[in-house]
Amino acid sequence: MGAADKVVGGGMLLIAATVFIYYTTWALITPFFPNDSPIQDFFPAREWAVRIPAFILVVGMSAVGAFFGSVAIKEGRKRRAKAAMKSA
Repeated sequence: MGAADKVVGGGMLLIAATVFIYYTTWALITPFFPNDSPIQDFFPAREWAVRIPAFILVVGMSAVGAFFGSVAIKEGRKRRAKAAMKSA
C-alpha cells in the first residue's frame, strides 16, 4: 500500500470523525442548551438533524436499488442471449 493511499485514507477518516462529532453534538447535546445560548449559533435548526440523514438514506437506498436493478436487467439480457444461442 502506497503512502498516497494512507494519506487519502487518513484524510477520509479525519473528515468522517469530524462529521460524526459535529452531528453528535448537534443532535444530542445542543437540545440541553437554552435557545439563546451562543453555542446554538454554530448549528442549523434541530429539525434538519433528522431531515438531512433521512434524505441521505433515501438517496443512498435509491442508488443501491437502481444498481441492483441495472445488474438484474443486464444479467437477464445475458441469460436470454445465451438461451437464444443455445436453442438456435
